Amino acid sequence: MRKIKEVLRLKFETGFSHERIAAAVGVSKGAVTKYVQRAVAAGLGWPLAPERDDAALEALLFPHSPALVAAYTPPDYALIHQELKRKGVTLQLLWEEYSADHPGGAYRYSQFCLHYHSFRQSLKRSMRQVHRAGDKLFIDYSGATVPIIAVETGEIRRAEIFVAVLGASSYVYAEATWTQQLPDWIDSHVRAFEHMGCVAALLVPDNLKSAIHKACRFEPEANSTYADMARHYGTAILPARPYKPRDKATVEQSVLLVQRWILARLRNRQFFSLAELNAAISTLLADLNQRPFKKLDGCRASVFEAIDRPAMRSLPEHRYEFAEWKSATVNIDYHVDVTGHYYSVPHNLVRLKVEVRFTATAIECFFKGKRVAAHVRSNKRGHHTTVSGHMPESHRRHQDWTPGRLLNWGLSIGPGTRKVVQWNLENRPHPEQGYRACLGLLNLAKRYGESRLEAACCRALAIGSPIRKRVLSILEAKLDQHPELFPTSAPAAPPKPAHANLRGPEYFRCTTTTTTTTTDTGEPEPCLSNPLSIH
Repeated sequence: MRKIKEVLRLKFETGFSHERIAAAVGVSKGAVTKYVQRAVAAGLGWPLAPERDDAALEALLFPHSPALVAAYTPPDYALIHQELKRKGVTLQLLWEEYSADHPGGAYRYSQFCLHYHSFRQSLKRSMRQVHRAGDKLFIDYSGATVPIIAVETGEIRRAEIFVAVLGASSYVYAEATWTQQLPDWIDSHVRAFEHMGCVAALLVPDNLKSAIHKACRFEPEANSTYADMARHYGTAILPARPYKPRDKATVEQSVLLVQRWILARLRNRQFFSLAELNAAISTLLADLNQRPFKKLDGCRASVFEAIDRPAMRSLPEHRYEFAEWKSATVNIDYHVDVTGHYYSVPHNLVRLKVEVRFTATAIECFFKGKRVAAHVRSNKRGHHTTVSGHMPESHRRHQDWTPGRLLNWGLSIGPGTRKVVQWNLENRPHPEQGYRACLGLLNLAKRYGESRLEAACCRALAIGSPIRKRVLSILEAKLDQHPELFPTSAPAAPPKPAHANLRGPEYFRCTTTTTTTTTDTGEPEPCLSNPLSIH
C-alpha cells in the first residue's frame, strides 16, 4: 500500500506522467495506470483523509468479489497436510477426491496446489537455538571431496572431509579421510577430541549408517561401536532429526566455511597422500579459527578458550581403541565365529545370543552385559581358540588324554594292554582313529575290569588281531577266562622239509657277521660258506 500512496501523491500532487511515476516508484506503467483509475473511480483525491490507513485504502481499491469467493469450496488444507504424510498419497490423488466431493465448486488442480503450498509455508517456523558452553559438538561430512593422486600408479582417489564444530564458540575441526565407514568415522572423532583437548557433553551427528543404526525422531539407536566410544569419553549421542537440517544449522554453516576458506584455497594444488592433504588443511584450519568475527568481538579460537574449554570434559587417561561389536549365537560346540576364527564361551550358553566386542588384539564376549569370555585375537581362519574352563567336564577329561598318557595307562593295566594301545596308535590310517580306539579300550576296562581286559588283549595279540572290536568280542564271549582254548603266543612254525635247495636262514647268517679264517701266508680268508661275503 505504500507504493499506491506514493503513486497517488506523485500523480495528484506533482502531476508526473505515468512513465515517470513508474520509474520513480519501481512498478510497471500498467500498475500505475490501474492504481490511478481505481482511485478516480473511488472518488479519491489528494491529500487522503487521515482515516484512510493502509487497510482501509486496500479494501476500497481492491474489494473482494463475494460471488467469486462463494463459487469455490476451499479444501481442508490441514487434513491434506496430514494425509500427505501417509505412504503413497499424492496431491493429485487428494485433488481428485476433493473434486469428486465438490462437483462444480472445486478449484482446478493448479489453484489447489497453489493454495496448499501457501498454507504449508505458513506452518514453517524456525526456533532460534541458544547453545550453552561446552554442551554440543555437531558433526558432519562436507560432501565435497578432494582428489589424491597415487604416486606409483597415477590413480586418483577422492578423500572425504570430516567437519566438527562446537555450538557455543563455533570452533571448527576438519580433516580428510578415505571413507565415511565406521573405522574412519571413529578415528576422526578421537582425533577431534585430541585436537581440542577436551570433550563436549553431547555429540550431534547426522543419521549416517556409521553413526546411527536405526534413525528415529524420539529414540534413535546409535551404532554399538559409536556408543562404546561415547561411553569411553563420557559423552552422549543425540543425532539430528531425519530430514531436519536446521537441527544442525551450526555445522551446516561451518561446512560452507570449510569449503570456502579451506577447500577452495586448495583447489589448484595436487596432493599425493592423505597426510599431505591433512597437513595443508591443518594450516588453513588454524587461520579459519583465528579469523575475527564480523559482528562480534574475538574469533573462534578465543571464544573457545574463554567459554567452551572450561566447560568441557577432560580427556580420559587412555585413548579409545577401535572396537567392533556383533551379535552371535553360540554354536553347539560352545564356540562363536568372529571373522572366520572360532572362540570358546562357557558351554552353558549354547544356542544363546552373546554380544562380541573385538579389537585388533582382543576378543570379549558379553551375556546380559556381563563379560563371560576373553581371548587374544587370532587371524587363523578356520581354527579354534578354546579355554578348558569353558568345556563340559566330560569333554575336559577327553581332552586330557594324550598319546603318552594312553601308553602309560596301558602299561598300568599290563604289557598286553600297552602293546594293543601302541599298535592302535601306530597302525591306524589317521591318528584320531587310533586315539578313539584307545579311549574305547578305556571304557572296556571300566566295564569288564582291568584283569579281564589284560587277558583279552593278550589273546588278541596271540591271534594277530589287536583291535578293539576283537578285544570286545573276546570279553563278550568270556574267552579270556578259558586259557586252554587259545594259545597265549603265536603257534610255532612247521618243520622245514629236507631238500638240497632249501638252505634256510642259517645259510645267510654271515650277512650280518662275516666269518674269516687265516691262510698259511697269514692273509685273512673270507668265509666261503656265504657267497655274499666274497668281494
